[in-house]
Amino acid sequence: MSQSRPQEPAPVQHEDPHLARSLSNRHLQLIAIGGAIGTGLFMGSGKTISLAGPSILLVYAIIGFMLFFVMRALGEVLLSNLEYRSFADFAGDYLGPWAQFFTGWTYWLCWIVTGIADVVAVAGYVSFWFPELALWIPALGLIVVLLALNLPSVRNFGEIEFWFALIKIIAIVALIIAGVFMLSTGFTLPNGTQASVSHLWAYGGFFPNGFYGFVAGFQIAVFAFVGIELVGTAAAETKDPKVNLPRAVNSIPIRIVVFYVGALFVIITVIPWNQVDPGSSPFVAMFALSGLGIAAHVVNFVVLTSAASSANSGIYSTSRMVFGLATSHFAPQAFQKLSRRKVPVNALMFSCIFLLAGVVLLYAGQSIIGAFTMVTTVSALLFIFVWSIILASYIQYRRKRPDLHEQSNFKMPGGRAAAVMVFAFFAFVLWALTQQPDTAMAMMVTPVWFVLLAVAYFFIRRKEAQAGSGR
Repeated sequence: MSQSRPQEPAPVQHEDPHLARSLSNRHLQLIAIGGAIGTGLFMGSGKTISLAGPSILLVYAIIGFMLFFVMRALGEVLLSNLEYRSFADFAGDYLGPWAQFFTGWTYWLCWIVTGIADVVAVAGYVSFWFPELALWIPALGLIVVLLALNLPSVRNFGEIEFWFALIKIIAIVALIIAGVFMLSTGFTLPNGTQASVSHLWAYGGFFPNGFYGFVAGFQIAVFAFVGIELVGTAAAETKDPKVNLPRAVNSIPIRIVVFYVGALFVIITVIPWNQVDPGSSPFVAMFALSGLGIAAHVVNFVVLTSAASSANSGIYSTSRMVFGLATSHFAPQAFQKLSRRKVPVNALMFSCIFLLAGVVLLYAGQSIIGAFTMVTTVSALLFIFVWSIILASYIQYRRKRPDLHEQSNFKMPGGRAAAVMVFAFFAFVLWALTQQPDTAMAMMVTPVWFVLLAVAYFFIRRKEAQAGSGR
């Protein structure tokens, strides 16, 4: 078989308007942490523990391990060309224009769906304190505030995300410290159960619900990691990305060990897994046990800021992705417009308009809850597509530009073999999602999005061809 000569990827257009590199190292580090700690950890961990038991520790560790390779692949390819604004740009270079179009718009939909969920969630958290307040007020208020804070400059986004992430970190560290103290002092629960490491195997073993219980943990836990790739989108607006991006990516494993595995470890060693209420946050239970009378208020504040942080990330990332698509003629040219401070204002407004759908959903009735479960699963599936495109782009980058790979100071560990391993893991997750009726339904609905994209892409290419022949 003849070897194909390495080809030069299509250059990114230099005449395009450029985003400002205003984010500092501390911003990027906290954006990476905020992206890796989703609201799912605070609110959804009770359900994952009830499904998988102590093996939930292994579930989060495996997902974190696999996504670390995705992030290393993302980092290596982004740093090979500092003109890239996001992974959609290098997908277009190495896989073809279709990949940039599909990746950019799919990532946009991922965050719009997640952002709508966050807007609804924030309204619910505010109603905990103000039950008489109309739900549309906090929902609309969140969108207006985030838009107002993001419009002036990208540095504002960095500052907001810095403080939002800091609140999440403080809450988790406080929980771990309280849990370690309870564990070391042999704390006794009101029902007479004593905090002990033996809880990991004493109640049915490490896999109390068997293999399928373990698999069920992946269905929910994967969604908790969405946003981990956000650091790659922010890299285009970061000072000295060759130093700051590797730092942020390399610290992801330790963050996952501390914030996910560490927090869940103390929860299930203090409270046996089969005594954790799947319908409520185990964080509330832990803080209440530690004697914090206002535990529910503290955790409500934390999850509110976590949801607001996620919505903030959604507004930021979707606006940058639409800006990138516009400069490549895959979105209306009006979205190329930058403000004096290099903020893509039209793209930002466009994404915020779609978040307003969250306000409408608040009045759609209780039946929306079932559909919402399916929608969040669809979002997780779309994120798996995006992560897969990042890995596929990396493999093509290795094939087409071995010279850039050799020059790289941030090579992905394991290379192509690691990429194949992660692809196999994604196939396993997709299989896991077919095992439950609600997630299986999402598997059937998701292809509709790609059919719509294919139709749109066909018309865009045909229009370009007609314009070319008319000249």
